[in-house]
Amino acid sequence: MEEDLRLIRSPRVRVSPYFEAALRAGMTGVSVYNHMILPARFSGMLDEYRALVKDVTIWDVGCERQVEIEGPDAMSLTQYLCTRDVSRVGVGQARYTFVCNHDGGILNDPVLLRVGEDRFWLSLADRDVLLWAQAIAWERGWDATVREPDVSPLQVQGPKSKPLMEDVFGAEIAGLPYYRCAWTSLEGVRLLVSRTGWSGEYGYEVFLTDRTRGARLWEMLFEAGRRYNVRPAAPSQIRRIEGGILAYGADMDDSVNPFELGQGRLVAFDAEGDFAGRSALLKIAEQGADRLLVGARVGGDPIMGNPVPYPVFREGERVGKLTSAAYSPRFGSNLGFVFVERGAADPGTELEVSVEGRLLPAVTENLPFTERVA
Repeated sequence: MEEDLRLIRSPRVRVSPYFEAALRAGMTGVSVYNHMILPARFSGMLDEYRALVKDVTIWDVGCERQVEIEGPDAMSLTQYLCTRDVSRVGVGQARYTFVCNHDGGILNDPVLLRVGEDRFWLSLADRDVLLWAQAIAWERGWDATVREPDVSPLQVQGPKSKPLMEDVFGAEIAGLPYYRCAWTSLEGVRLLVSRTGWSGEYGYEVFLTDRTRGARLWEMLFEAGRRYNVRPAAPSQIRRIEGGILAYGADMDDSVNPFELGQGRLVAFDAEGDFAGRSALLKIAEQGADRLLVGARVGGDPIMGNPVPYPVFREGERVGKLTSAAYSPRFGSNLGFVFVERGAADPGTELEVSVEGRLLPAVTENLPFTERVA
C-alpha cells in the first residue's frame, strides 16, 4: 500500500533547484526535510551504497538549509548558539556542532561554516533554527542580521569525488583539507565548496548561491562525472551508520543532550563566550548521563531501514530503543544505534530488539563501526 501513496505538492513544501533534474535522473522516492522535498531513493539502498563506496555519487540536499549570521556581533551570536568554541574557527574552516536549548537539549546538529570574517552559516539538520537564532539576536540586542540565504547544497561523495571535483573546479578546490571551505565561481556564479559530507566517505559539499542555476550545476557535475561512473543517490543510511554519523530526528531531538550521545568533547565549557544550555550541560557533565547511544549488531534477516524506533530489551526488561538500523554489505550483518540505560551500554552486552513482532538478538559495540575517510 505504501508504494501506492502519492506526495501531493504544495507551496508549503518547497523543492530544491535540482528537483526536476533528479526526477529525470530516476528518482523514485522522496521524504520531507526542513519543509522541503528530499530525494530518498533512486536505484535502491544497496545499489546506491555500492556506487558510493566504489565510485562517486551526487545527492540533492538542497533541503539542508542555511542560517546566515552576519554583522559586527555575528561572532557573539554564533557562539551563544553553538556548543563549540567559535573563536577557534577561522575563516574558511568548518566544525560539527550542537545547538542546544537552555536545558541542554539538542535543537539541531549543524555544520558551522565561517564563510567570512563576520559571516557564519549554520548548515542545518531537519529542524527549524532560524526563528530561535533571530529571537536570541533580538533579545540580546546584538547587531547581527539573521536570515536564510539563497543557498542550495549538493553533496559529491565517494572515493572518486576528488578527481571529479578537480575536473570541474580545479586542483585548489579539490585539494581542500577536511572540514575546510573556500569560495569559487563557475560560469560566473559564486559557490562555496567544503570538504564535508554525511557519508563517511571522501567527499564535498557544493553550495550554490543562485537557485536559477541549479539544473546547470547538476548537468555539469554529471557530464564531468561520466568517466568516474557517477550516479545520483539519496543520502546513504547504510554508510552513515557504518561511520557512526547521527541523524537529527531519528537518533536525537531536544530530549537528548550531547553527553548521552558520547559527544561531550563537542561542548566547550572553556569557550570565551557563553552559550545556551551551558549551565545545564555542566550539571549533566558532573553527574554523568543515565543513558547512552551506542552501536549494536542485530541478527536476523537484512533490515533495510526502520520507519519507527524499535524497543530494546535486556533479560526481558525494556532498557531502551533502536533509533537507526540498516543491513551493511561490508559487515554482512545489520548495524544500528541503540539508546539504552547506562548499565546496558557496555560493549558486548547482549540485548534483544523487537522488530515487527520478532525478537532479534543484538550485541552492543563502540562507535563508529568504521572510521570515516578524511
